Amino acid sequence: MTLPLILGSGSKYRREILDRLHLNYDVVKPDIDESAINSESPQQLVGRLAEAKARAVEKRMTYDDAIIIGSDQVAVCDGNILGKPGNHENAVQQLSSFVGKTVTFYTGLAVLNTKAQQCEVRVEPFEVEFRQLSTEEIERYVELENPFDCAGSFKSEGLGISLFSGLKGNDPNTLIGLPAIALLDMLRTHGINPLNKD
Repeated sequence: MTLPLILGSGSKYRREILDRLHLNYDVVKPDIDESAINSESPQQLVGRLAEAKARAVEKRMTYDDAIIIGSDQVAVCDGNILGKPGNHENAVQQLSSFVGKTVTFYTGLAVLNTKAQQCEVRVEPFEVEFRQLSTEEIERYVELENPFDCAGSFKSEGLGISLFSGLKGNDPNTLIGLPAIALLDMLRTHGINPLNKD
């Protein structure tokens, strides 16, 4: 019998991915300090925070044991780590700084088996090449999609695709904050596979 699955995230975008994968899960929001540590690389940051979120959920869950998913994401441009913009002005500023550049997104993914006390962590990169954009296009995009809760200030599953000249990576779900290919691979080692009948 497989253990219950918990998504340690308040993100509606991550929930949508799990729904599309036909996984049964509960949601527990982690409450952690997401500040970077001095000299920490983006990869180290998202890997550490993904595991920290899973561990925080473990302390709050009502199950005896479970499989917990933790995830964290940052965008990196010109060596600067960028998070969620939070408002219109910051979103426009972020997108303006991306024009004609490549932005790398790093998504940390942790799968914690509380019964076995095993935690696997992976970091998935994904590159986005931004095309030349006018100020009017950027303003119009932000006005239409309000991407204030998205790292990088865009929704790749929506109109955000109009901002790009190219994409490079293993799994486009990585841009939404949950690398589905890697996640399914990790879950199969714990007996969770949506293609298997119960």
